Parts: sequence; structure tokens; C-alpha cells
Amino acid sequence: MKALEKKYLLPFVLVTTLFLLWGLANNMTDTLLAAFKRIMDMSDAQTSLIQFAFYGSYFCFALPAALFISRHSFKSGIILGLLLYAAGAILFLPAAYTASYGFYLVAIYIMAGGCSVLETTANPYILSMGSPETATRRLNIAQSFNPIGSIIGILMSKYFILKDISLYSVSGTYASLGVLLLVILAMILFVRMPSGKDTETRTSLGSAFGRLFRNRLYRYGVVAQFFYVGAQIGVWSFTIRIVMQELGILEAQASTIYLLTIIGFCLSRFIYTWLMKWISPAKLCCLQEAYSPLQ
Repeated sequence: MKALEKKYLLPFVLVTTLFLLWGLANNMTDTLLAAFKRIMDMSDAQTSLIQFAFYGSYFCFALPAALFISRHSFKSGIILGLLLYAAGAILFLPAAYTASYGFYLVAIYIMAGGCSVLETTANPYILSMGSPETATRRLNIAQSFNPIGSIIGILMSKYFILKDISLYSVSGTYASLGVLLLVILAMILFVRMPSGKDTETRTSLGSAFGRLFRNRLYRYGVVAQFFYVGAQIGVWSFTIRIVMQELGILEAQASTIYLLTIIGFCLSRFIYTWLMKWISPAKLCCLQEAYSPLQ
């Protein structure tokens, strides 16, 4: 059975583009730690506020985003997410004008809020575009483009930010991304998109949390995801700084090693998505854990 029907092709491509775009934001943000350390002469602890603002926003926006799409539609969630993402990126321009680190953190917070809304919305939207039997494969195809966005984000940072570090190189790059997001938003507004919507029976927030908390696998999954994301972001956020310190090279050169780690991650996503045609996701997860270098 095909993972995607022809009638869903264009909407699938547009929504899959969003997976790439929030991957781009994630890894461009990683390079900002090195950039702001140079520009504003900050410590690593001070620049880590960037990641606190970014992922703190993810935490704050995810649940409201879920409530929003349950009352409206997946397309409405996509529009809201793109508006916030674009607004945050464009706010980098006045942040450069004021030369305020606090202003940058606000812009990053708004931008990440948009990414959080997009991620909360796009995943179930992709699942709804076709047969439930092929939903997992369809979602993994879309998610495989996320690390491609990460690679593009690092290349943009390497050649447009880290090559000639200044507040204006940072802000110009992000503002250009904001304009691109508005173009994609216009396309989604004018293209006929599936009228996907959360069809789950509406329950109170308390009862929903209670039902989830009683699910033992869900509890374990949340804990595992918490530590996995924490380890991943902790390592990637400071990869450039560690490489600079150990090899005595500049940010643009150190970002090449960072890029290689993301390429390895990207290739693995596509390989495991391909293997999912024959091996169940649960078994693949166990296989990945068994061969993880962290074990």
C-alpha cells in the first residue's frame, strides 16, 4: 500500500517543508551561542540563555497549540505557527538596532513558539493525509527532512553569520528567513489543503492528563524523551565551542565538524525510515539503543 495518495501530494510537500524549517531554526540557534559569545563578550553560561529561551518557549507553547488545533483545524495551527515563526525572525532586525541581548531573547522566544506550534500541528496533520495503515511511514518520511533543515541551518550560519560575525550578519540572516516563511505562508493560504482536524472526543484538560499519566508506557516515554532531548541539545549546543577550544580554530571552521555530526544524524534517519518497511518501529528503537555509542 502506498504511503501517500496523489491527491495529498502538494499539501504533503508543503507541510513536509515545515519539518525542514523548524530543523533549520533549531541548529541555527545552536551556532548563536558561539556568535554572541564573540560579539558581546559573554560567558558560555550567559549565552546558554539562548537555548533556555528557545526550548522554554517550546515547553510553554506546545500545550496551548494542541488546544488551539482541537478547537479549529490543523491548517489554522500551521498559519498561526508560521506567523509567530516569521515575526520572531524579523524581530532580529530591531534587536540589532538596539544591540540588546534581551531583545534577541524575546525574538528567539517568539520564533521558537512558532516552531512549537508548527511541530505540534504538522505531525498529526501528516498522519491524517491518507490511510491509517501507512501513517507511521508517512510521518517518518516527513520527519526525515528535519535533519536536512538542520544541515541547511548550519551552512547558513557558517557562511552568513560565523564567517563575518556581527549583529547585522545575525539579524540579516534571520530576517531573510522570516521573509521566506511569509512566502510559504502565502502558498498555504492559497493552496487547497486537506480539512484535517483533531477528531478526538473533547475532554477536560485534567481528565486528559489523568488518562495519559495512567499510561505506563507514556510516562516512561516522556522521561526517556526528556533525557534524550536534554543530552542531544546539550552536546550540539556546545560542539562548536568545544572544537574551538580543543583545536584552536575559529567559529566558521569549527562549524564544519558540527555539520558532519548532523549529516551522520540525517543519513541515519533516512536509513531507519527505509528499514521500517520490514522492521517494526519498536524493534528498530531497541536496535538503535543497543548500538548507541552512549551505551
